[in-house]
Formats: sequence, C-alpha cells, structure tokens
Amino acid sequence: MTEVYWLEQTEAEVPASNDWLSESEVARFDSLRFAKRRTDWRLGRWTAKLAISAYRNLPGNFPNLRDVEIRSALSGAPEVFFAGQPAPDTISLSHGGGIAVCAVAPSSVALGCDLEIVETRSDSFTADYFTEEERELVARACADDRPRLLTVLWSGKESALKALRLGLRLDTRSVEVSLDDVERSSAEGGLRRDADSVFAPWLQGARRWLLFHVRCSGGQVFHGWWQNTENIVRTLVTAPRSAPPILLQIPVHSAPFR
Repeated sequence: MTEVYWLEQTEAEVPASNDWLSESEVARFDSLRFAKRRTDWRLGRWTAKLAISAYRNLPGNFPNLRDVEIRSALSGAPEVFFAGQPAPDTISLSHGGGIAVCAVAPSSVALGCDLEIVETRSDSFTADYFTEEERELVARACADDRPRLLTVLWSGKESALKALRLGLRLDTRSVEVSLDDVERSSAEGGLRRDADSVFAPWLQGARRWLLFHVRCSGGQVFHGWWQNTENIVRTLVTAPRSAPPILLQIPVHSAPFR
C-alpha cells in the first residue's frame, strides 16, 4: 500500500531571514504585495522544503534548503525541483490560522491535502456547495456537531480538487465526500446524539486518522484520511489508496537533519 507523509509547521517556526529561499523564490516573494500573502507564502515554502528534506533524508541547513525549490505548475499546483531538476515526488500544501501542512508521496500518486479551521457555515453555503447526499448527512447530525461535520466534508472536497489539480475552478458538487466510519455507524443504528455518538471523538479532539472517500463526476475515486484536533480539521486524499499518513520527524531547525 502507498505510503504518504505529512508535516505541519507554524508561523513562529519560520526563520526571519530568507537565506533558505532560492534566488527565484526570493524574487517571487518580493513580487507579493500584501503582508498576509507574503506571510502565508513563506510559511508554505518553509513547510514544503522541510518536508521534502526530511522525506529524502537531505541535510536541513539553509544552503541545502535553497536547492529544494517549490515552483507552481500552470495549474497552480506546487512542484518540487532539486538543483533545478524535477524531483520524483509530489506534494500538496494547505494553510490556515497560522499553520501550514505539506503532504509528500511518490510522483506516481495523485495527492491532495487540506487544513481547515472549524467554523459555523450558513445554510446557503451548504445549499450552494454540497451535494444532496452530503446535505442529508449533515441534516442527520445534531446542531452542535454540524460545524465540525461540514468542515470535514468541505476539507475533503478541497483535498480532492487539489488531487485533480483543478482546485476551486471545478464545481464543488462534482466531488462527493463519504465519511466511511460515520456512514457505517449510521447503517448500524443511526447517528446517536448521546455520549456514544460517532461524533464524540471529534469533540474530544481525537488524533486518530479516520477513513473517507471521494467520488468524482468523471468516475475517479480518491481514498482519504481525516483527523480533527480541537478546532482544526486535516484531510488527505490519494489515488491509489494509502496507509494512514506518517508524520515526518524534524530535528531542531538550526541543526542539519542527519
């Protein structure tokens, strides 16, 4: 089964200098006008470079990080280059709330990941962006669980759209998320609203990865994993199916990785 790796970083962990960026990346950074965009961009690049370096067991000092370059494809998807040459890896990036995540897998794998902050979403948002089956699943959940459930479904869609390399240019209703564990529980007796509810682990901040899958209107199916801790939802999809995401271990930033 395919192995996929995962790394998460925060804004506080990004170095103040740009010595770890390549010349072209520095030029790209300098072209960004807005402070938030510049902060998010640096956070994403730092996270991706660290993830690739750990995944490939490369030294983590700044000169070596400069050789790991993250470029944007015509679709906008991130691509990895080593010393100017395409790398045999695929990555996916997401950020929110001052946190960035990067997923890494072999280039033969279709990959998408997403990070979302749990928030209340309007009825019109649900009607406009979710399929009928997704809306029915949400309707069966109690009111307290709905923001978290909607966030998981939305994040799963975002991951799938990234794996398709189309993003939100595609109608979000063309990809349909099914939460395997939730629907299995529903089939066995419905979504209960007591302490034994299938939603209870979300509310308790469980860190285990749970299964879901996404069916696309074109017939493609992505297999995914989702996780919730406190008010943050993380999702990841692959084709073919992968084992649960493996957390990359990063030593102290000031020291080489090995």
